[in-house]
Amino acid sequence: CDLPENYERHLDAFQFIKDVAVDWDDTKILSAEPGDYIHTARKAKGSENWFVGGVTDENARDFTVDLSFLEKGKKYEATIYADAVNADYKTNPQAYKISKQKVTNKTKLQLRTAAGGGYAISIVEVK
Repeated sequence: CDLPENYERHLDAFQFIKDVAVDWDDTKILSAEPGDYIHTARKAKGSENWFVGGVTDENARDFTVDLSFLEKGKKYEATIYADAVNADYKTNPQAYKISKQKVTNKTKLQLRTAAGGGYAISIVEVK
């Protein structure tokens, strides 16, 4: 748990929490090893928007997020909330970066999760 005041310093990152759906049409486990890491994609109910997240244990990891689950022929914009290069759960837990890029079902995103870190991706259809 946390205090609301702690989020006020990171409103750019808090945007994901404001955007993420609470009801789902589909869930996909992209990769997992119990106790070590999990990468999940969820499709918001009644839309073409997806939310992807990954988290790791005390070990930093590289992961390829394969977006082949997106609908073929459609274009999307991904907002990626990821660990910064210098992020570490012990020494620099609040280091993050936010980036945007156009994606399709052919996109494969290369992400690095810091020790004890993770990422979140909001994928919105571009019309």
